[in-house]
Amino acid sequence: MEDERYFGFLVSDVARLLRTEFDRRVRDFGLTRSQWLALTRIYRQPGCTQSELAETMEMEKGSAGRLIDRLEDNGFVVRESDPADRRVKRIHLTPEAEAIERTMRRIARQTILEALSDLDETERDKAVELLITVKARLQEMLQNKNQAASAVDRQMVTQ
Repeated sequence: MEDERYFGFLVSDVARLLRTEFDRRVRDFGLTRSQWLALTRIYRQPGCTQSELAETMEMEKGSAGRLIDRLEDNGFVVRESDPADRRVKRIHLTPEAEAIERTMRRIARQTILEALSDLDETERDKAVELLITVKARLQEMLQNKNQAASAVDRQMVTQ
């Protein structure tokens, strides 16, 4: 089937299958996919705001707020006032969540190693390099589009 060789479908299918397998492996933590994704994002960006978390998770601010509320109720995150602006709350993992995150990272590494086990080290490295190249190109395309849109917006304002 031609779709099986279509790059977009392949990338999407591989990502979905990895998430599904990871979900199965971390089920015992009692975390939903949204919750473990949020913990991972907060781990990578400690002290992020609700708005920043919503943006990186591609969700609405209200939904992110409810997600943070659940994580806070379960003792996984704390909200702390920003020293520069007390209205802003910074989100941090609790020690319990940091321990879970470390375990989840080990599980994620093992899942990836098993998924890539039919490839030798050179093939794995090449696959990663290719995806990094594609990612960088897509980011460049989006940045250029955003810059072009901003230029059009500025031009409309001056007219």
